[in-house]
Amino acid sequence: MKKSTYEKHLIQLQIELAKLQEWAKQTGQKIVVLFEGRDAAGKGGAIKTITAKLNPRVVRIVALTKPTERETTQWYFQRYVAHLPAAGEIVLFDRSWYNRAGVEKVMGFCTEQECQEFLSTCPAFEDTLIKSGITLIKYWFSVSDEEQEKRFAKRLTDPIKRWKFSDMDLASRSKWVEYSQAKDDMFEHTDTAESPWFVVDADDKKAARLNCIDHLLTQINYHSVKHPDITLPEIDRKNYQRPPHKRQRHIPKRYS
Repeated sequence: MKKSTYEKHLIQLQIELAKLQEWAKQTGQKIVVLFEGRDAAGKGGAIKTITAKLNPRVVRIVALTKPTERETTQWYFQRYVAHLPAAGEIVLFDRSWYNRAGVEKVMGFCTEQECQEFLSTCPAFEDTLIKSGITLIKYWFSVSDEEQEKRFAKRLTDPIKRWKFSDMDLASRSKWVEYSQAKDDMFEHTDTAESPWFVVDADDKKAARLNCIDHLLTQINYHSVKHPDITLPEIDRKNYQRPPHKRQRHIPKRYS
């Protein structure tokens, strides 16, 4: 997709996201959006695009690191529950409790019994969230083997993207089939009528972002909210004088 075409559509979608944000805030909505998929599928870029023009106090990103020793002894869903939204908040999970059915299973970080227990209890957990008043939306970003390889190669040569490459990326390549089987099993158990999975074809990053945002907006029955008219007051300076410029430490103007 051409950059000009992408930006033309994106600005319109970002206006709608701003409307959604204000509606959620004023009406006390609780919205959770999960972003899952293969490494380098574009989840992070989509999340950044969604939040770029929004208020971080209303729309939060949750991207948890590996569990601590204490967290490994907790009820599995416990550390995710702590990040669920209060009224008027939208939470975007950059990976979520579905780690158990993906990387944890494939890499042996959990037992087969623990994985099966997760798959059997996850629908009930999500049903509880929905019944509590949370709107839950789940996206799976799908990327082809060839496109993933191109993106990994770019991460290795681009100094700006090098930090994105990890040992898990290598494992995801060598265990491509295992990850595919784990994803299929996960969908079989957790793609329900109440909490379905929506697949985003992500070989074209720009198109994937636009399509995901457009679909997200269709899943929530929001509307524009009215804002009160505001008149900016005049500043009462009260004979205030700024201190001399030379008395303050100004940074060098290297760019102008």
